Amino acid sequence: MAKDRSQRDEYTTPLRRLLLGIVVLCLLAIFLVWRIDSPRVERFRAQVVDRVVPSMEWAMVPVTAIVNLVRDFQSYQRLSEQNQELRSELRLMRAWKEAALQLEQENARLLDLNNVRLDPRLTYITGVVMADSGSPFRQSVLLNVGERDGIMDGWASMDGIGVVGRISGVGPDTARVILLTDASSAIPATIQPSGQTALITGDNTPAPAVEFLENRELVRPGDRVVTSGDGGVFPGGLLIGQITADPGGRLRVRLSADFERLEFLRVLRYQPAPNIQDSGDIVGPRQPEAALTPAEVGDG
Repeated sequence: MAKDRSQRDEYTTPLRRLLLGIVVLCLLAIFLVWRIDSPRVERFRAQVVDRVVPSMEWAMVPVTAIVNLVRDFQSYQRLSEQNQELRSELRLMRAWKEAALQLEQENARLLDLNNVRLDPRLTYITGVVMADSGSPFRQSVLLNVGERDGIMDGWASMDGIGVVGRISGVGPDTARVILLTDASSAIPATIQPSGQTALITGDNTPAPAVEFLENRELVRPGDRVVTSGDGGVFPGGLLIGQITADPGGRLRVRLSADFERLEFLRVLRYQPAPNIQDSGDIVGPRQPEAALTPAEVGDG
């Protein structure tokens, strides 16, 4: 076995050296041919390129595929980075969109409050709704205005369109508004155009009931309901809503105020007219005439 291996090495070693020498000579010849600056050599180089390069396209296919794969990978990586940036910008834009919608709604509420028509004798103060009761048995909201702003119990509160409720409880910096839908709410109202008077009472439903109506035959669904001003609690003429009927035939009021989105409320400063305590000096009860004495009768 050792002899066979030694014989094999004797043949392969010179053969390797010969092949290596041939390769070196070929490379040297190619180098010299490509470096020689001669028109004949240039034509020879052109002929060699024309014959060899087209036939070597099959060898360039894997190289071209690898190059394209690398370029596609780099392009995909750039697309992935751009996609992440776009997603980040989209999240930011969604946040800005939400903020813009909230500002738009807030602006609409403020415009409604500014455009509502009120008695010029009434003054008001606008407060922000901070919280609601969150209870199905008590319908109320909390405002960020209180005694320091001159708020008093009983004053009416409105949104941009209609009456929302009345002040019931005042603190130094906050005030609670009992909504018209609360079971403890009862407001004297006038139904137009018939002029019927009624009492709008809440029952913890979105549409308060119409009670103590004088003549129901004169009232139709769609009639306008405003405050009457009776009792000196609310000023008269404030819009409450419109008459509607429930499936049972009971008359109710579809409120004009948007109770689903109470963000700003206007509290009306209202001082009712003072009650007259005395009869005055001009008109008064007839005084009885004093009886005449006999001396005054004789003189007469």
